[in-house]
Amino acid sequence: MIALAEIFSARWACFLGTVIFFLALDLGVFHRRAHVVRFREALGWTTVWFLAAMAFAWTVAPQLVDGWGLQETNEFVTGYVLELSLSMDNVFVIALIFSYFRVPQEYQHRVLFWGIFGALVMRGLMIGAGVALVQQFHWLLYALGVFLVVTGIKMCFGGEAEVHPERNLAIRLARKLCPVSAEFDGQKFFTHLPTGGSHAGIASSPTLALTPLALVLLMVETTDLIFAVDSIPAIFGVTTNSYVIFTSNVFAILGLRSLYFVLAGAIALFRYLKYGLAVVLAYIGIKMLVANWWTIPTGYSLGVVIGIIVLSVVVSLLAAARERKTPPPA
Repeated sequence: MIALAEIFSARWACFLGTVIFFLALDLGVFHRRAHVVRFREALGWTTVWFLAAMAFAWTVAPQLVDGWGLQETNEFVTGYVLELSLSMDNVFVIALIFSYFRVPQEYQHRVLFWGIFGALVMRGLMIGAGVALVQQFHWLLYALGVFLVVTGIKMCFGGEAEVHPERNLAIRLARKLCPVSAEFDGQKFFTHLPTGGSHAGIASSPTLALTPLALVLLMVETTDLIFAVDSIPAIFGVTTNSYVIFTSNVFAILGLRSLYFVLAGAIALFRYLKYGLAVVLAYIGIKMLVANWWTIPTGYSLGVVIGIIVLSVVVSLLAAARERKTPPPA
C-alpha cells in the first residue's frame, strides 16, 4: 500500500489538490446545470485533458518530482495511452448501460462525473496494493503477464458485451436494502416517495429512496472495477513506479468522460477495436514474461501500442465505409 507519508508529500498533495480543484470547477461552473453534451464540446474537453496530461508529463512533473527524467516521461505517456485505449472498451459498456436504463442525455455527464471519484479511490487502492505486492513478491509480475495473455485471448474469442443488472451484486443489494423509485427525479440520486395514509391524524413522512440514476451510477462503478482488473495489471508491464502509474491512470479517467461523448454516437464503427485491445493486452503480457531475457524499451512499446490501436480503428472505419458503398441485397 502507498505509505501515508508519501501520499501527503508535496508531489502527491499538489497533484491530488489540482485534480480536485479542476473537478470542482467542472461540476460547479461548466456543468452546474444539466445539459446535453454535444460532440464539439466533448471533443474540446477531450483535447484539453490530453494537453493537460502531456503538459504534466513534459513540464510539470520534471519540476515537481525529483529524479523525473525522460524515462519517467516515456513511462507516463505509454501508461496514459495504454489506460486510455483500454478505457475505450469501457466506453462501449457504459453506452449499453445508459441505453438499458434509458438515461436522458442531459443526465449522463453527472453520472460519469461522480463515477470518477469512486474510480479514483478504487484504482488508487488497487495500484497501492499492486506496487507493494510486486515489490515484495517479484514473481507476481510473471503471474500478471500470464493473466494478461489469457485475458487477451479470451477477449478475442469472447462475444459481444451485454448488460445484466439483475446479475450485478451491487444493484441487487441496493434494491434489497433501499426502496427505488420508478422514475427519474431530474439529475438527483435520491428522492422522496410519498407514503399512503396517516397515523393518529398525523401524515407520515415521505420515504427516502434511490432513483434509477443511482442504480446507473452503481452499475458504472462496478463496471469500472471489472475493467480496472484488466487495465491496471497491464501498466505494470510498463513501470512499477506508483506515482507514474497513479497519475497516468487519473488523467486517463479524467479524459474518459469527454471521450465517451465523442465516441458514443459512433460505437458501431469501431467493430475491430476489441481485437486491437486484445492484441495490446497480449503484447504487454508477453513483454512482462520475457523481461528477464529481453528488455523492450518503453518508447518501442509506446509505438507498438499506438500502432495497434490506430490500425484497428482504421480497419474498422474502412470496413464500415465499404459496407455503406455496398448496395443491399434485392
